[in-house]
Amino acid sequence: MKNVIVAGAQWGDEGKGKVVDILAPHFDVVARYQGGHNAGHTVRIGERKFILRLIPSGILHEECCCVIGNGVVVDPRAFNTELQELRETGIECEGRLFISSRAHLILPYHIALDRAREERLGVNSVGTTMRGIGPAYEDKAARTGVRAGDLLYPDLLREKLRANIAQKNLEIVSMKGEPFDPDSMLDDFLSEALRLKPFIRDTVSMINAAVNDGKSVLIEGAQGTMLDVDHGTYPFVTSSNSTAGGAAPGLGLAPKKITGVLGIAKAYTTRVGGGPFPTELNDEHGAYLQKRGNEYGAVTGRPRRTGWFDAMVVRYAVMLSGYDALALTKLDVLDEFDEIRISTAYRRNGEIIKDMPYGANVLAECEPVYETLPGWKVATNGTTNFDDLPSAAKDYVRRIEELCGAPAALISTGPERTETIIRENSPVSDWMK
Repeated sequence: MKNVIVAGAQWGDEGKGKVVDILAPHFDVVARYQGGHNAGHTVRIGERKFILRLIPSGILHEECCCVIGNGVVVDPRAFNTELQELRETGIECEGRLFISSRAHLILPYHIALDRAREERLGVNSVGTTMRGIGPAYEDKAARTGVRAGDLLYPDLLREKLRANIAQKNLEIVSMKGEPFDPDSMLDDFLSEALRLKPFIRDTVSMINAAVNDGKSVLIEGAQGTMLDVDHGTYPFVTSSNSTAGGAAPGLGLAPKKITGVLGIAKAYTTRVGGGPFPTELNDEHGAYLQKRGNEYGAVTGRPRRTGWFDAMVVRYAVMLSGYDALALTKLDVLDEFDEIRISTAYRRNGEIIKDMPYGANVLAECEPVYETLPGWKVATNGTTNFDDLPSAAKDYVRRIEELCGAPAALISTGPERTETIIRENSPVSDWMK
């Protein structure tokens, strides 16, 4: 039995899509456990680029069954758009893609509230993608949410939605927004949402039955550790548990049935949106990383903030999620640097800190403590064997392993599937058998 979680070890955008795409052929089911359509997973296959927002990356492999778990919030319009994009490339999803009946839906009033709140906060905004994801999770916690299974009972759903619209309109109007017309919104929403019905299943029973039958599940997370609602740089976080611990409740799979965890980290660090970022580079090095690494959001197009590798962040992620191994991505982006820096600790008010500080306000007062390593000044793009890397690149990887407490079992040296090093006798090589 192998049921493996793939989770981000930084602030998201680490390259999970490519890693899931590589691993997916070796698993029977690929299941997403949290987040919404703000999390773009980019997969390149030859000249073709796929950007998947809600649908698990395993959908690109026709033998894979894919599940959107109960921990995900689903925008029906976004789902239908993504489905159509896949169809236009010849990828059919019917019969092998399923949405949990327990997954909560994003409604137009969630999007309106998200946008109005961010605009009201101005320079103090959280930096959400304004796609309604946070407000949908709020309704889930408040027990007023609409779930995918509610679409199977449209009369009851209409009654529930009318009450919700009336309540949401009060808040929207208080922020100078335009209220929704209940009839118009209901018709527009249901025209999109009812198209989800063929995909809705009791995925909890489905996944557990598959595991009990000896099938394997690759469990796909979104965002990253530092965006986890409990353990990230609160309040500059997402609205769900993006650490590996979110996988069990997000799919309804018992923790003891999960057999491995793979953490994904870039060979440097990036962040989108607001919030503290200790190793951020607001200089020519940061601009170079942004350009060479093509650091722009796959879904939003927003430029990512860039910085040196932060071992404090990844070590913290290893502790929280218990990674068996790391997948280190975009090593080739560092090829041209004379020197490369790693933050090994933080300094706050003259004191060295080796544990992750509490909250964004404290982290904002921290400065990175750097260690400088020599660059390799040799192209690594497309390298597939660890021994073929320049010695300085190998030393860099080994230092990251030492500082973070987990082996780098997979190293990405380019965007293509084939531009990847899989270390021998590692957890990743074992999972691919």
